[in-house]
Amino acid sequence: MFVGADLLLDVSFRMAEYRLANLAHDGWLSSASEGAYADGLADGLIRVGALDGAAGVSKLVRVHFRELVTRADNAVLTLRWEGTSDGGDLFPALDADIVLTPAGEQSVRLTVTGAYRQPRDGLGAEPDRAILQGVATATIRSLLNRVAAALAHPENGRG
Repeated sequence: MFVGADLLLDVSFRMAEYRLANLAHDGWLSSASEGAYADGLADGLIRVGALDGAAGVSKLVRVHFRELVTRADNAVLTLRWEGTSDGGDLFPALDADIVLTPAGEQSVRLTVTGAYRQPRDGLGAEPDRAILQGVATATIRSLLNRVAAALAHPENGRG
């Protein structure tokens, strides 16, 4: 399932590009990913048990990033999240792009788009897909807001 969200920020493209690259390298983006993942579960009002019958809470266990790729008209940072439940089963994974696009001399559009992959043994029923859609949407919005705050106001700290 595909999800996405975007915001316009009052920061130049070059400054946002520089800050995004730093966020990925200093570990902050991994921490922000963990927070967004947890927010998605909480906002979706689910536990892993609601999806696969296992007790406990899903945890984000792997966050992978590629190097920031910059072109004349955008900069893209690709990431992958993978989580597990208490039983070790794979929980939904996310493959996403964080994209910066110039939107004037002192503004940039920040977009996060991605695709959630369903767990191996999990979802399939329509109500489960609706739950996962809510979690995916909440997760992407949380990540977008966390990254936006760090790019636009790094002086306020990160995370």
